[in-house]
Amino acid sequence: MAAAGAPELGGDPSTNATPAPLIGVLALQGDFQAHERVLARIGARAREVRVPGDLDGLRGLVIPGGESTTMMLGVQREGLAEPLRELALGGLPVLGSCAGLIMLDREHLGLMDITARRNAFGRQVRSFEAEVDLVGLDGGPVRGMFIRAPWIVEHGPAVEILAELDGHAVAARQGEMLAVAFHSELGGDDRVHRLLLQWVLSFGGAARSIAPQP
Repeated sequence: MAAAGAPELGGDPSTNATPAPLIGVLALQGDFQAHERVLARIGARAREVRVPGDLDGLRGLVIPGGESTTMMLGVQREGLAEPLRELALGGLPVLGSCAGLIMLDREHLGLMDITARRNAFGRQVRSFEAEVDLVGLDGGPVRGMFIRAPWIVEHGPAVEILAELDGHAVAARQGEMLAVAFHSELGGDDRVHRLLLQWVLSFGGAARSIAPQP
């Protein structure tokens, strides 16, 4: 079961309908609450993930922006690295946004066959917004907010590049893992999160458990 005190947002407990899918948001550092608000808005339940027990019962996971070194230290400190890898490699849909893209790469959690360059577009003072054409996303370009954003410098054959900006890869998919270099949680466009929710509903299957099987 989830660790005591891990809050869940969204859904409507007053109805007898099938419960909204539960999506975790890694909450060790960064603006994870913005992702929670988007998930609640599109009809999912969100749970903050800080320890391995918080992963129980999840049908999807968001790794937010922030500082990748700090987040990776927190993941290692709390013993989250191996449970995260087990769930993601088992097919759990995952969205990594900005630093979350870095966390998914070969040098961090090693879940996607990509190599990211940190702060590739420049430091915080060079933050910007841009229109991003994301392959497979209906409705026209996404307005991406790039804040100390990375880009993908190398990728393996299993990775599909979904978007480029100024000739640099800024979004990629591998299986049910989606990595975007921009902050998908900022602004009013929730289509990236809706894509994650679509994967959860289509491919996520039953809720995942990290408990050992008898």
